[in-house]
Amino acid sequence: MTNNLRQAIANQLSQITGLSEGIFLSLVKPSQVLPKKGYQPGLCLSLKSLHQELYGGSKHLPRNSLNDEIHKLGVDIAKQLTCIDHINNIAVDKNHLNFRVELTKISKDILGEIQEEDSKYGFQVKPWQSWKKQKIIVEYSSPNIAKPFHAGHLRSTLIGHFVANLCSQLGHDVVRLNYLGDWGLQFGLLAIGFQKFGSVKELSKDPIQHLFEVYVRINKAASQDPKVAEAARKFFLAIEQGDGDSLVVWKRFREFSIKEYISTYQRLGITFDAYHGESQYNEKSQELLQLLKESALLETSEEGTSTIDISEYLDSSPVVTMARSDGTSLYLTRDVAAAIDRHQQFGFHRMIYVVDKSQTEYMKQLASVLKKMNYKWANGIQHVQFGRVLGMHTRKGDVVLLKDILEEAKTRMLERMKNKSTTKDLDNPESVAECLGISALILQDLKSTLIADYKFDWDKVLESQGDTGVFLQYTHARLKSIERNAGFEVGDDVSADLLVEPEATQLLWHLTQFHEAVDSSFANMEPKHIVSYLLRLSRLTSRAAKSLKVQGSERKVAESRLLLFKSAQTVLANGMHVLGMKPLDKM
Repeated sequence: MTNNLRQAIANQLSQITGLSEGIFLSLVKPSQVLPKKGYQPGLCLSLKSLHQELYGGSKHLPRNSLNDEIHKLGVDIAKQLTCIDHINNIAVDKNHLNFRVELTKISKDILGEIQEEDSKYGFQVKPWQSWKKQKIIVEYSSPNIAKPFHAGHLRSTLIGHFVANLCSQLGHDVVRLNYLGDWGLQFGLLAIGFQKFGSVKELSKDPIQHLFEVYVRINKAASQDPKVAEAARKFFLAIEQGDGDSLVVWKRFREFSIKEYISTYQRLGITFDAYHGESQYNEKSQELLQLLKESALLETSEEGTSTIDISEYLDSSPVVTMARSDGTSLYLTRDVAAAIDRHQQFGFHRMIYVVDKSQTEYMKQLASVLKKMNYKWANGIQHVQFGRVLGMHTRKGDVVLLKDILEEAKTRMLERMKNKSTTKDLDNPESVAECLGISALILQDLKSTLIADYKFDWDKVLESQGDTGVFLQYTHARLKSIERNAGFEVGDDVSADLLVEPEATQLLWHLTQFHEAVDSSFANMEPKHIVSYLLRLSRLTSRAAKSLKVQGSERKVAESRLLLFKSAQTVLANGMHVLGMKPLDKM
């Protein structure tokens, strides 16, 4: 129904200004719900944006004069507009042209749309949006075997999962790819270390922990004894040259590690469509270097390294190295080879790398090399970057493994649940605690601008009130409880026009704005828009649930309120799912 209102308003504005309807369909938006006395649901148009569309940057006026002109523009247009059905007032304030909506007339249609679209609500393409299904690869998590799964990997995992979920929910064909660091000198070190310090029993029981412990010990030994480092180099050279016995050792480490990673990812509700690794591109990187030579793109530096000039695409790194002086490949070489291989395999339109912000220059180099090779699809490479997590520790000390983080979240949450008198008796307290802990980690990670660093605080993260994942879970469980305790099912003929209280109208109008939050998050791959929306939805729901009683109210009023709360639960669950949370029915 709100789509119809926007189209009708856009049609009038187009006729008055001569601008296309499409421009106004993107400019006219639902006004944000700010709980306060006298709030009126409505649609609004930014007058500054309209002025920009009409005049661009051609008018250079002092700020006060420009503001006066923008306001006058709004007044002139308002005089020419007529109220369409379900719009009862058109007004101009300092910055906006406002269209007040008769919400009671369309409330049933709004709630009906939510119930009909159900899990798809918020992700449907609007009538005026141009949309084409794309094949999108999302590369995320990407831990290094035998090295710590640090907080940066956790961020990549949670953010990448969100990006993949969002693209998938919007109808795109998504490939979730985990690109493992499974190649390099650390495997030579690891093999020598395993001969000295390893245990087959410990490897099979807890491979990632055991390999990490072995790696730490052999690293220390190598720093003290050059012979250890030399033995490690020789072992990895044997792996590179395809020595059978050496490859058996490498494959065993890799397979054990992937098996445990899969088990740990399952705790987060994450699965990958493919596990690739650097090792796949050792040979292909040599083929790539040969291709670059044949294309006359490689040059030899004074040091004997092979370089490529990308100055036409990247001023900050005009020349990058593609091979060492001995001809061996670098990480960049293997990444370029991997990108080419993925396009051949998947034919992607976009490939999104979820990698921390320290890799920004590197990601630009990767795309620039591919453009230099005349791959047009390189324009579809996107870097979703993120900042660092500061101060994440467990009771054991510094966090090094993902499962330690998950165990810490579950244990701390379980303690909080046991100490709260409001916690209900649950059949599965440990499962609920794990779900709450993971939700807390997710929201803490996704609620701010991704590129910003943030300080981690276990106590704040696990709070049940405030901007936390636990608060979202509590709200969802409360809505499910209202539904369970109602004592009746919502019928088809609900009198939604009885939802007249401010708490009801504000919640109802906020439900219509989920699409806007989804669109904003997809436009710049920032989950904070959806997070902010869900937190406000939860606060509005909490206010409404206190005053709009279902039990004990007159039947028609109770039915309308129950439908409102069921709709809020649907939208909240949709948002939580795309963030990577599993909504709880009880807690």
